[in-house]
Amino acid sequence: MAPVSTGSHIITIRVGFRNRPGFLGEVMEAIGDSGATVLGMDLVAVKDGHVTRDITVETEDAAHGDRVMERLGSLDYLRVVHVSDPTFLMHLGGKIEVTNKTPLKTREDLSRAYTPGVARICEAIHKNPEEVYTLTIKRNTVAVVTDGTAVLGLGDIGPAAALPVMEGKAMLFKEFAGVDAFPICLDTTDPDEVVRAVEMIAPVFGGINLEDISAPRCFEIEQRLKDRLDIPVFHDDQHGTAVVVLAALYNALKIVPKPINELKVVVSGIGAAGVACTKIMMLAGVEDFIGVDRTGIIYRGRTEGMNPLKEWYAENTNRDGLRGGLGDALVGADLFLGVSSAGLLEPWMLDRMASDPIVFALANPVPEIMPEQAMGRARIIATGRSDFPNQINNVLCFPGIFRGALDCRAREVNEAMKLAAARAIADVIPEDELSEDYIIPSTFNRQVAPAVAEAVVEAARLTGVARRDH
Repeated sequence: MAPVSTGSHIITIRVGFRNRPGFLGEVMEAIGDSGATVLGMDLVAVKDGHVTRDITVETEDAAHGDRVMERLGSLDYLRVVHVSDPTFLMHLGGKIEVTNKTPLKTREDLSRAYTPGVARICEAIHKNPEEVYTLTIKRNTVAVVTDGTAVLGLGDIGPAAALPVMEGKAMLFKEFAGVDAFPICLDTTDPDEVVRAVEMIAPVFGGINLEDISAPRCFEIEQRLKDRLDIPVFHDDQHGTAVVVLAALYNALKIVPKPINELKVVVSGIGAAGVACTKIMMLAGVEDFIGVDRTGIIYRGRTEGMNPLKEWYAENTNRDGLRGGLGDALVGADLFLGVSSAGLLEPWMLDRMASDPIVFALANPVPEIMPEQAMGRARIIATGRSDFPNQINNVLCFPGIFRGALDCRAREVNEAMKLAAARAIADVIPEDELSEDYIIPSTFNRQVAPAVAEAVVEAARLTGVARRDH
């Protein structure tokens, strides 16, 4: 399969050359011959018959960018001044910072913010621990915690290499929900040490967002922290994905009017996200699931390639004991949910599904099937990518989930709160605006986070986990 451009490999090439008729056309032709796309061109300077231009080019990956540079280097009279990558430039010095909410301009300001005035605040919290929510950053602060073992599609790259992703997550919290989040990248893969480290920093934070921790360790870490802490602990790779998938399914079923309890769902990829999506759909009423991994269909009694996650799946799904591969699982299926890897779903397999099949192909950056391959076969197609309709993206979930949990000082994020969040995301789109290409709101829809927060607060109060009623 040819590489698919994700829009993330963009370079700006500053070139200088003697201004003569037709030479700029030769430069553009050379870039086109290299298979790259020119996104823009800016004139930097003209002096003594020489021209300097910035040419912004989209490439498939870093190696493709190198090939473009080699091709330009073969042109006589052209000099490459330098090459910059806007993505790297964005990350110089990090993407987030800490700023003061009030100025420190006078001796009086200093005495109130720090010693001696701050001692009164410390004493108030010591006397009444709940005052920590009123008098410190705890009321609006979330720790984004990782050990760097399952970062995006990169895998186990360690805590330092994971830090740019965690900074990005903190940006999303702030941008979409006004939540102050800070990255915590732990230099350990021992679940005991991860749990202990989070316990020790918990007094500062109103919530813990676990991120990019490999399965099955992520389940143990989350559960132990939920048992030990009195603040929300939420593993976004599991539950954020699950909430948005359910929201998309709710709206898909308004277009394809099938009862949710009569659906047959095939899940490709039985890891953290696949299991969490299955569990939340079970809560919503789906009864019939078939799970598929690299070995094939998961069934009770299978021994090859099993682990505790898949043992649970074998015990709780595939009620007819079906065996075989993905093509066998899809016979009569209403929904394909892919949280696995690129290209696994072949077009002919869609013809085996039930009428009006729904396809959620969420592998990134290349989905299990490209939308153009599924068109005409699937009624509704969603991916995890922003360059296709129906992007299923966790950013629709976690900012609002934590905004609501912080606002009502919830002790946890429970199943009722997740279900409420899914329904709120779905309901942002009025029914008369729904279509096959519009079942999920845009990631930039500013109605989503407030709607999710409001629904989460209500569900927290109804289930008794909210500590604040106003």
